[in-house]
Amino acid sequence: MTVEILYAASTLVFVVAGLTMVGMAIRAYVQTSRQAMLHLSLGFSLAVAGAAATMISAFINDFEGTRWLLMVNSGLTTFGYLFVMYSLVTYE
Repeated sequence: MTVEILYAASTLVFVVAGLTMVGMAIRAYVQTSRQAMLHLSLGFSLAVAGAAATMISAFINDFEGTRWLLMVNSGLTTFGYLFVMYSLVTYE
């Protein structure tokens, strides 16, 4: 297996797991009406978006411009985790 295939596979697993958590958070919001669950789902959505966008861009650009790819990934992931932390702090 090449590194690219392993990268794509691990990213796809992360995306599926992240979207599962988004779905669970949305379902919890529907059941409880707690705003923290919306923040939680937004946080996981941003983290998933960062991973997916980075993987797609990496393959489209033949892994050129890795600094920008990493910056986009870490930026979206950081903002995503900030929303996750906010959901934990504001949970009542």
